[in-house]
Amino acid sequence: MGNLCCFKSLYSQLVGGRSSCSSGKGRSHQSPVKYGFSLIKGKANHPMEDYHVAKFFRTQGRELGLFAIFDGHLGDSVPAYLQKHLFHNILNEDNFWTDPSRSIARAYEKTDQAILTHNPDLGRGGSTAVTAILVNGRELWVANVGDSRAVLSRKGEAVQMSTDHEPNTERGSIENRGGFVSNMPDVARVNGQLAVSRAFGDKNLKSHLRSDPDIKNTPVNEETDFLILASDGLWKVMSNQEAVDIARKMKDPLRAAKSLAAEAVKRDSKDDISCIVVRLKV
Repeated sequence: MGNLCCFKSLYSQLVGGRSSCSSGKGRSHQSPVKYGFSLIKGKANHPMEDYHVAKFFRTQGRELGLFAIFDGHLGDSVPAYLQKHLFHNILNEDNFWTDPSRSIARAYEKTDQAILTHNPDLGRGGSTAVTAILVNGRELWVANVGDSRAVLSRKGEAVQMSTDHEPNTERGSIENRGGFVSNMPDVARVNGQLAVSRAFGDKNLKSHLRSDPDIKNTPVNEETDFLILASDGLWKVMSNQEAVDIARKMKDPLRAAKSLAAEAVKRDSKDDISCIVVRLKV
């Protein structure tokens, strides 16, 4: 219980309010790893619906880097809930240190159930999630639901670490659950409403949606340059390799994150844009 209370105290330092602050940065206390983030509100006539986490802290003799983008829809209550609770739930899984993949999957499921149980307090909205956990600067665990994306630069080559969960690619699962995919009026949508096939929340569509994450891990070594996490406000207007090529021109991850967000605006992205760049080596 002492460790748990200590963890809760530490975790309370990780989360703040809405991700309306435009940018920020931080660094590891035991490795060369640095991060920077940049967030820009989109052109839609509603409050910013992207939330993020970016923080290093120590627990049980290890240093963890926690990074996440939560892209909400139909309001900001679900991404705000994820910002406060998802990492907490992952790290409180009994077997996190021995079986991270199973612990991440279980925590995603438990968090979604908690969101649905809290309804109607959290409204009818939902959220994507892409999370990255860096353990001692040496091992990276990435998980996601929806279309927020993680891209690793490995010797300058873009490697996608997440899976875009789109209605057309998961049509079979949606139809097996009694739903349908409509391609009108602009993009494929579940039941003509939601443009992702997996999400947290979305109680009205949940019987036709999944919320289990795709999970990947990779060692961090001399070949891994940096990691980009971003919402689809970025990825709608640039490819993975274009993003890597922009970010690799600068060693300062804050400058890289700002440059990526600014380039997305320049390319006429109308959505909220959230971007975290984690530089994994000097």
